[in-house]
Amino acid sequence: MSRVTVRLGGEQRAGRGVSSGRVHAWARPALSAAALRSELSPGCILLSAMSDNDLPDVVCPEMAADSSNKPRLRRCYTGRVTVEPVLFLAMFSMALQGPLTTQYLWERLSADIGYNGSRSEGCTNSTSPLEKDVESLTSHWSLYLNLSGLLVGLFSVTLLGPWSDQVGRRTILIVPFIGLSLQVVVYLVVMYQELHVGYLILGRVIGGITGDFNLILAGCFAYIADVTDRPSRTFRVAILEACLGIAGMIASIIGGHWRKVQGYINPFWLAFAVYVFTAFYVYFCVKESVKDRKPSRLFTLGHYQSVFHVFSLPGENGRRSKLFLYSLAFLLVVTVHMGAKDLIVIYELSFPLCWESDLIGYGSAAEHLTYLSSLAGLRVFQLCLADSWVAEMGFLSNISGLVVFSLASTTEIMFTGDVQ
Repeated sequence: MSRVTVRLGGEQRAGRGVSSGRVHAWARPALSAAALRSELSPGCILLSAMSDNDLPDVVCPEMAADSSNKPRLRRCYTGRVTVEPVLFLAMFSMALQGPLTTQYLWERLSADIGYNGSRSEGCTNSTSPLEKDVESLTSHWSLYLNLSGLLVGLFSVTLLGPWSDQVGRRTILIVPFIGLSLQVVVYLVVMYQELHVGYLILGRVIGGITGDFNLILAGCFAYIADVTDRPSRTFRVAILEACLGIAGMIASIIGGHWRKVQGYINPFWLAFAVYVFTAFYVYFCVKESVKDRKPSRLFTLGHYQSVFHVFSLPGENGRRSKLFLYSLAFLLVVTVHMGAKDLIVIYELSFPLCWESDLIGYGSAAEHLTYLSSLAGLRVFQLCLADSWVAEMGFLSNISGLVVFSLASTTEIMFTGDVQ
Protein backbone atom coordinates (compact mmCIF):
# COMPACT_ATOMS: atom_id res chain seq x y z
CA MET A 1 0.00 0.00 0.00
CA SER A 2 1.44 3.37 -1.01
CA ARG A 3 1.17 6.58 0.99
CA VAL A 4 -0.10 9.90 -0.32
CA THR A 5 1.23 13.20 0.98
CA VAL A 6 -1.30 16.01 0.89
CA ARG A 7 -0.37 19.67 1.43
CA LEU A 8 -3.05 22.04 2.72
CA GLY A 9 -2.28 25.76 3.02
CA GLY A 10 1.19 25.21 4.43
CA GLU A 11 0.28 22.05 6.43
CA GLN A 12 1.53 18.68 5.25
CA ARG A 13 -0.36 15.51 6.10
CA ALA A 14 0.34 11.95 5.12
CA GLY A 15 -1.65 8.78 5.43
CA ARG A 16 -3.10 5.76 3.72
CA GLY A 17 -6.29 7.64 3.10
CA VAL A 18 -6.50 11.38 3.65
CA SER A 19 -9.71 13.36 3.56
CA SER A 20 -10.00 17.00 4.56
CA GLY A 21 -12.39 19.55 3.12
CA ARG A 22 -12.28 19.25 -0.66
CA VAL A 23 -9.12 17.15 -0.83
CA HIS A 24 -9.67 13.41 -1.30
CA ALA A 25 -6.85 11.01 -2.11
CA TRP A 26 -6.96 7.25 -1.91
CA ALA A 27 -3.67 5.45 -1.93
CA ARG A 28 -3.45 2.69 -4.48
CA PRO A 29 -0.51 0.67 -5.75
CA ALA A 30 1.20 2.22 -8.78
CA LEU A 31 -1.34 5.05 -8.97
CA SER A 32 -0.45 7.36 -11.85
CA ALA A 33 -0.80 11.12 -11.94
CA ALA A 34 -3.54 10.94 -14.54
CA ALA A 35 -5.51 8.47 -12.48
CA LEU A 36 -5.09 10.63 -9.38
CA ARG A 37 -6.46 13.66 -11.26
CA SER A 38 -9.58 11.72 -12.10
CA GLU A 39 -10.06 10.85 -8.43
CA LEU A 40 -9.75 14.43 -7.12
CA SER A 41 -12.58 16.85 -6.49
CA PRO A 42 -12.94 19.78 -8.89
CA GLY A 43 -10.62 22.66 -8.04
CA CYS A 44 -7.84 20.50 -6.57
CA ILE A 45 -4.40 21.04 -8.09
CA LEU A 46 -1.69 18.46 -8.63
CA LEU A 47 1.59 19.82 -7.29
CA SER A 48 4.55 17.45 -7.12
CA ALA A 49 5.56 13.92 -6.40
CA MET A 50 6.45 13.53 -2.73
CA SER A 51 5.59 10.10 -1.38
CA ASP A 52 7.01 6.67 -0.88
CA ASN A 53 6.22 5.73 -4.50
CA ASP A 54 6.66 9.24 -5.94
CA LEU A 55 2.95 9.94 -5.74
CA PRO A 56 1.95 13.57 -6.28
CA ASP A 57 0.94 16.03 -3.61
CA VAL A 58 -2.44 17.66 -4.02
CA VAL A 59 -3.88 20.85 -2.69
CA CYS A 60 -7.24 22.50 -2.99
CA PRO A 61 -6.95 26.26 -3.58
CA GLU A 62 -10.12 26.80 -1.62
CA MET A 63 -8.57 25.29 1.48
CA ALA A 64 -5.34 27.21 0.98
CA ALA A 65 -7.30 30.41 0.69
CA ASP A 66 -9.18 29.60 3.88
CA SER A 67 -5.92 29.06 5.74
CA SER A 68 -4.25 32.15 4.30
CA ASN A 69 -7.16 34.31 5.37
CA LYS A 70 -6.34 33.63 9.01
CA PRO A 71 -3.96 36.35 10.27
CA ARG A 72 -0.67 35.02 11.54
CA LEU A 73 1.77 37.04 13.60
CA ARG A 74 5.25 36.84 12.10
CA ARG A 75 8.23 37.29 14.37
CA CYS A 76 11.81 37.90 13.34
CA TYR A 77 13.41 35.47 15.77
CA THR A 78 17.16 35.76 15.49
CA GLY A 79 19.81 33.15 16.08
CA ARG A 80 23.00 34.12 17.83
CA VAL A 81 21.99 37.73 18.51
CA THR A 82 19.27 37.90 21.17
CA VAL A 83 19.19 40.56 23.89
CA GLU A 84 22.45 42.29 23.00
CA PRO A 85 20.66 44.99 20.93
CA VAL A 86 18.16 45.42 23.77
CA LEU A 87 20.85 46.25 26.32
CA PHE A 88 22.77 48.37 23.81
CA LEU A 89 19.76 50.54 22.97
CA ALA A 90 18.66 50.80 26.61
CA MET A 91 22.12 51.93 27.68
CA PHE A 92 22.25 54.35 24.76
CA SER A 93 19.10 56.11 25.93
CA MET A 94 20.15 56.12 29.58
CA ALA A 95 23.59 57.55 28.81
CA LEU A 96 22.01 60.11 26.52
CA GLN A 97 19.64 61.37 29.22
CA GLY A 98 21.84 61.20 32.33
CA PRO A 99 24.25 64.13 31.85
CA LEU A 100 21.60 66.17 30.02
CA THR A 101 19.16 65.87 32.93
CA THR A 102 21.77 67.18 35.37
CA GLN A 103 22.64 70.05 33.02
CA TYR A 104 18.95 70.86 32.62
CA LEU A 105 18.53 71.04 36.39
CA TRP A 106 21.57 73.32 36.60
CA GLU A 107 20.26 75.74 33.97
CA ARG A 108 16.68 75.82 35.26
CA LEU A 109 17.74 76.36 38.87
CA SER A 110 20.31 78.96 37.82
CA ALA A 111 17.58 80.86 36.00
CA ASP A 112 15.28 80.63 39.01
CA ILE A 113 17.77 82.36 41.33
CA GLY A 114 19.22 84.66 38.67
CA TYR A 115 22.71 83.17 38.37
CA ASN A 116 24.73 83.11 35.13
CA GLY A 117 28.23 83.57 36.50
CA SER A 118 30.08 80.76 34.76
CA ARG A 119 28.91 82.07 31.39
CA SER A 120 29.07 85.86 31.81
CA GLU A 121 32.21 86.07 33.94
CA GLY A 122 34.30 83.56 31.98
CA CYS A 123 34.62 81.08 34.85
CA THR A 124 36.75 83.34 37.04
CA ASN A 125 34.58 83.88 40.12
CA SER A 126 35.27 81.08 42.59
CA THR A 127 33.54 82.62 45.58
CA SER A 128 30.10 83.46 44.19
CA PRO A 129 27.46 82.54 46.77
CA LEU A 130 24.92 82.11 43.98
CA GLU A 131 27.03 79.42 42.36
CA LYS A 132 27.20 77.55 45.64
CA ASP A 133 23.42 77.79 45.88
CA VAL A 134 23.03 76.39 42.36
CA GLU A 135 25.40 73.54 43.14
CA SER A 136 23.48 72.72 46.31
CA LEU A 137 20.06 72.89 44.65
CA THR A 138 21.16 70.81 41.67
CA SER A 139 22.68 68.12 43.86
CA HIS A 140 19.57 68.01 46.04
CA TRP A 141 17.16 67.66 43.11
CA SER A 142 19.41 65.03 41.54
CA LEU A 143 19.24 63.15 44.83
CA TYR A 144 15.44 63.40 44.91
CA LEU A 145 15.17 62.08 41.35
CA ASN A 146 17.51 59.17 42.01
CA LEU A 147 15.87 58.21 45.30
CA SER A 148 12.35 58.34 43.87
CA GLY A 149 13.29 55.91 41.12
CA LEU A 150 15.41 53.73 43.39
CA LEU A 151 12.93 53.28 46.23
CA VAL A 152 10.03 52.45 43.94
CA GLY A 153 12.20 50.27 41.69
CA LEU A 154 13.51 48.33 44.66
CA PHE A 155 10.08 46.79 45.18
CA SER A 156 9.17 46.39 41.51
CA VAL A 157 12.44 44.71 40.46
CA THR A 158 12.35 42.19 43.31
CA LEU A 159 8.72 41.50 42.38
CA LEU A 160 9.02 41.24 38.59
CA GLY A 161 12.37 39.43 38.59
CA PRO A 162 11.28 36.23 40.36
CA TRP A 163 7.94 36.41 38.53
CA SER A 164 9.79 36.14 35.21
CA ASP A 165 11.17 32.75 36.27
CA GLN A 166 7.62 31.45 35.87
CA VAL A 167 6.05 33.48 33.06
CA GLY A 168 9.11 34.21 30.93
CA ARG A 169 11.69 36.93 30.32
CA ARG A 170 10.08 38.76 27.41
CA THR A 171 7.49 40.41 29.63
CA ILE A 172 10.04 41.96 31.99
CA LEU A 173 12.01 43.18 28.98
CA ILE A 174 9.01 44.99 27.48
CA VAL A 175 7.45 46.52 30.60
CA PRO A 176 10.47 48.69 31.60
CA PHE A 177 10.63 50.25 28.13
CA ILE A 178 6.99 51.26 28.41
CA GLY A 179 7.66 52.93 31.75
CA LEU A 180 10.84 54.63 30.55
CA SER A 181 9.00 55.93 27.49
CA LEU A 182 6.37 57.49 29.75
CA GLN A 183 9.15 58.93 31.90
CA VAL A 184 10.64 60.69 28.86
CA VAL A 185 7.17 62.00 27.97
CA VAL A 186 6.90 63.59 31.42
CA TYR A 187 10.35 65.13 31.00
CA LEU A 188 9.40 66.55 27.61
CA VAL A 189 6.20 68.07 29.02
CA VAL A 190 8.22 69.74 31.77
CA MET A 191 10.65 71.13 29.21
CA TYR A 192 8.01 72.33 26.77
CA GLN A 193 5.83 73.95 29.42
CA GLU A 194 8.77 75.04 31.63
CA LEU A 195 7.13 73.50 34.66
CA HIS A 196 8.84 73.27 38.03
CA VAL A 197 11.63 70.67 38.08
CA GLY A 198 9.80 68.85 40.87
CA TYR A 199 7.47 67.38 38.25
CA LEU A 200 10.40 65.36 36.94
CA ILE A 201 9.98 63.15 40.00
CA LEU A 202 6.66 61.96 38.56
CA GLY A 203 8.49 60.59 35.54
CA ARG A 204 11.07 58.85 37.70
CA VAL A 205 8.34 57.22 39.79
CA ILE A 206 6.65 55.91 36.63
CA GLY A 207 9.95 54.52 35.42
CA GLY A 208 10.64 52.98 38.82
CA ILE A 209 7.24 51.27 39.01
CA THR A 210 7.96 49.41 35.78
CA GLY A 211 11.45 48.35 36.85
CA ASP A 212 13.60 51.10 35.31
CA PHE A 213 16.97 50.24 33.73
CA ASN A 214 17.75 47.83 36.58
CA LEU A 215 15.06 45.39 35.44
CA ILE A 216 16.32 45.56 31.86
CA LEU A 217 19.81 44.76 33.09
CA ALA A 218 18.58 41.87 35.23
CA GLY A 219 16.36 40.54 32.43
CA CYS A 220 19.14 40.59 29.84
CA PHE A 221 21.63 38.77 32.04
CA ALA A 222 18.97 36.24 33.11
CA TYR A 223 18.10 35.67 29.45
CA ILE A 224 21.73 34.93 28.60
CA ALA A 225 21.91 32.53 31.56
CA ASP A 226 18.83 30.73 30.18
CA VAL A 227 20.08 30.24 26.62
CA THR A 228 23.78 29.48 27.17
CA ASP A 229 25.78 26.68 28.69
CA ARG A 230 28.64 27.21 31.12
CA PRO A 231 31.52 27.33 28.56
CA SER A 232 29.86 29.97 26.35
CA ARG A 233 28.19 32.00 29.11
CA THR A 234 31.26 34.00 30.06
CA PHE A 235 31.77 35.19 26.49
CA ARG A 236 28.12 36.20 26.07
CA VAL A 237 28.17 38.11 29.36
CA ALA A 238 31.34 39.87 28.20
CA ILE A 239 29.49 40.95 25.04
CA LEU A 240 26.74 42.46 27.19
CA GLU A 241 29.35 44.36 29.19
CA ALA A 242 30.88 45.62 25.94
CA CYS A 243 27.44 46.80 24.80
CA LEU A 244 27.18 48.91 27.94
CA GLY A 245 30.50 50.60 27.30
CA ILE A 246 30.13 51.19 23.57
CA ALA A 247 26.55 52.46 23.84
CA GLY A 248 27.47 54.78 26.71
CA MET A 249 30.40 56.27 24.81
CA ILE A 250 28.42 56.91 21.63
CA ALA A 251 25.41 58.37 23.43
CA SER A 252 27.52 60.66 25.63
CA ILE A 253 29.33 62.20 22.67
CA ILE A 254 26.16 62.60 20.62
CA GLY A 255 24.23 64.09 23.53
CA GLY A 256 26.93 66.60 24.40
CA HIS A 257 27.24 68.02 20.89
CA TRP A 258 23.50 67.87 20.20
CA ARG A 259 22.67 69.73 23.39
CA LYS A 260 25.19 72.47 22.49
CA VAL A 261 23.62 72.97 19.05
CA GLN A 262 19.87 72.43 19.60
CA GLY A 263 19.19 72.26 23.32
CA TYR A 264 17.60 69.52 25.39
CA ILE A 265 14.32 68.64 23.69
CA ASN A 266 15.52 66.87 20.55
CA PRO A 267 17.90 64.47 22.36
CA PHE A 268 15.04 63.45 24.64
CA TRP A 269 12.83 62.80 21.62
CA LEU A 270 15.54 60.47 20.35
CA ALA A 271 15.58 58.67 23.69
CA PHE A 272 11.80 58.25 23.49
CA ALA A 273 12.02 56.84 19.95
CA VAL A 274 14.74 54.39 20.98
CA TYR A 275 12.68 53.12 23.92
CA VAL A 276 9.62 52.56 21.74
CA PHE A 277 11.62 50.86 19.00
CA THR A 278 13.33 48.54 21.50
CA ALA A 279 10.00 47.49 23.00
CA PHE A 280 8.81 46.43 19.54
CA TYR A 281 12.11 44.69 18.90
CA VAL A 282 11.69 42.60 22.04
CA TYR A 283 8.11 41.71 21.11
CA PHE A 284 8.84 40.66 17.54
CA CYS A 285 12.48 39.56 17.52
CA VAL A 286 13.36 38.10 20.95
CA LYS A 287 12.34 34.50 21.47
CA GLU A 288 11.21 33.39 24.90
CA SER A 289 14.03 31.74 26.85
CA VAL A 290 12.03 30.10 29.66
CA LYS A 291 10.95 26.73 28.34
CA ASP A 292 8.60 25.53 31.08
CA ARG A 293 6.38 28.55 31.52
CA LYS A 294 3.39 28.39 33.81
CA PRO A 295 0.85 30.91 35.11
CA SER A 296 1.89 32.74 38.22
CA ARG A 297 0.40 35.47 40.35
CA LEU A 298 2.23 38.76 40.15
CA PHE A 299 1.23 40.41 43.43
CA THR A 300 2.26 37.90 46.05
CA LEU A 301 4.78 37.86 48.86
CA GLY A 302 6.20 34.64 47.48
CA HIS A 303 8.35 36.55 45.00
CA TYR A 304 9.98 38.56 47.77
CA GLN A 305 10.41 35.41 49.84
CA SER A 306 12.27 33.74 46.98
CA VAL A 307 14.80 36.58 46.99
CA PHE A 308 15.47 36.22 50.71
CA HIS A 309 15.51 32.45 50.31
CA VAL A 310 18.69 32.78 48.22
CA PHE A 311 20.51 34.24 51.22
CA SER A 312 19.10 31.70 53.68
CA LEU A 313 20.17 28.51 51.92
CA PRO A 314 22.80 26.58 53.86
CA GLY A 315 26.07 25.82 52.15
CA GLU A 316 29.62 24.66 52.63
CA ASN A 317 32.62 26.85 53.42
CA GLY A 318 30.54 29.75 54.69
CA ARG A 319 28.53 30.14 51.48
CA ARG A 320 25.81 32.23 53.14
CA SER A 321 28.18 34.73 54.72
CA LYS A 322 30.23 35.05 51.53
CA LEU A 323 27.14 35.69 49.44
CA PHE A 324 25.94 38.33 51.86
CA LEU A 325 29.32 40.09 51.96
CA TYR A 326 29.72 40.00 48.18
CA SER A 327 26.23 41.42 47.72
CA LEU A 328 26.91 44.17 50.25
CA ALA A 329 30.17 45.06 48.54
CA PHE A 330 28.45 45.18 45.16
CA LEU A 331 25.69 47.38 46.58
CA LEU A 332 28.21 49.85 47.99
CA VAL A 333 30.22 49.99 44.78
CA VAL A 334 27.16 50.57 42.61
CA THR A 335 25.82 53.19 45.03
CA VAL A 336 29.08 55.16 44.94
CA HIS A 337 29.47 54.73 41.18
CA MET A 338 25.93 55.83 40.29
CA GLY A 339 25.79 58.55 42.92
CA ALA A 340 29.05 60.11 41.79
CA LYS A 341 27.90 60.53 38.18
CA ASP A 342 25.64 63.52 38.89
CA LEU A 343 28.16 65.07 41.27
CA ILE A 344 30.87 64.84 38.62
CA VAL A 345 28.66 66.64 36.10
CA ILE A 346 27.91 69.39 38.65
CA TYR A 347 31.62 69.79 39.36
CA GLU A 348 32.34 70.01 35.63
CA LEU A 349 29.74 72.76 35.24
CA SER A 350 31.08 74.91 38.09
CA PHE A 351 34.37 76.63 38.88
CA PRO A 352 37.21 75.88 38.13
CA LEU A 353 36.26 73.80 35.07
CA CYS A 354 33.06 75.41 33.72
CA TRP A 355 32.78 72.84 30.95
CA GLU A 356 30.39 73.16 28.03
CA SER A 357 28.06 70.29 27.17
CA ASP A 358 30.38 68.85 24.50
CA LEU A 359 33.24 68.48 26.99
CA ILE A 360 30.86 66.96 29.50
CA GLY A 361 29.89 64.46 26.82
CA TYR A 362 33.52 63.53 26.20
CA GLY A 363 34.07 63.17 29.93
CA SER A 364 31.10 60.84 30.24
CA ALA A 365 32.34 58.84 27.25
CA ALA A 366 35.73 58.44 28.95
CA GLU A 367 33.95 57.05 32.02
CA HIS A 368 32.18 54.44 29.88
CA LEU A 369 35.50 53.48 28.32
CA THR A 370 36.26 51.67 31.57
CA TYR A 371 33.63 49.04 30.66
CA LEU A 372 35.87 47.96 27.79
CA SER A 373 39.23 48.36 29.51
CA SER A 374 38.02 46.42 32.54
CA LEU A 375 37.03 43.49 30.32
CA ALA A 376 40.52 43.36 28.83
CA GLY A 377 42.09 43.66 32.28
CA LEU A 378 39.81 40.95 33.63
CA ARG A 379 41.00 38.48 30.99
CA VAL A 380 44.66 39.22 31.72
CA PHE A 381 44.54 39.25 35.51
CA GLN A 382 42.43 36.10 35.75
CA LEU A 383 45.34 34.19 34.26
CA CYS A 384 47.48 34.78 37.36
CA LEU A 385 45.14 35.99 40.12
CA ALA A 386 42.06 34.69 41.89
CA ASP A 387 38.74 36.41 41.26
CA SER A 388 38.73 37.98 44.71
CA TRP A 389 42.06 39.69 44.05
CA VAL A 390 40.85 40.90 40.67
CA ALA A 391 37.88 42.49 42.45
CA GLU A 392 40.26 44.14 44.92
CA MET A 393 42.14 45.69 42.01
CA GLY A 394 38.86 47.01 40.66
CA PHE A 395 38.15 48.66 44.01
CA LEU A 396 41.57 50.29 44.01
CA SER A 397 41.01 51.60 40.50
CA ASN A 398 37.70 53.18 41.50
CA ILE A 399 39.21 54.73 44.61
CA SER A 400 42.10 56.24 42.66
CA GLY A 401 39.72 57.71 40.11
CA LEU A 402 37.60 59.38 42.79
CA VAL A 403 40.73 60.79 44.45
CA VAL A 404 41.80 62.33 41.13
CA PHE A 405 38.31 63.84 40.71
CA SER A 406 38.50 65.45 44.13
CA LEU A 407 41.83 67.11 43.32
CA ALA A 408 41.25 67.97 39.66
CA SER A 409 41.39 71.65 38.74
CA THR A 410 42.19 71.38 35.03
CA THR A 411 40.62 69.57 32.10
CA GLU A 412 43.60 67.27 31.62
CA ILE A 413 43.58 66.00 35.19
CA MET A 414 39.81 65.52 35.05
CA PHE A 415 40.09 63.28 32.03
CA THR A 416 42.82 61.33 33.81
CA GLY A 417 40.34 60.52 36.57
CA ASP A 418 37.66 59.54 34.01
CA VAL A 419 39.75 56.73 32.60
CA GLN A 420 40.88 55.28 35.96
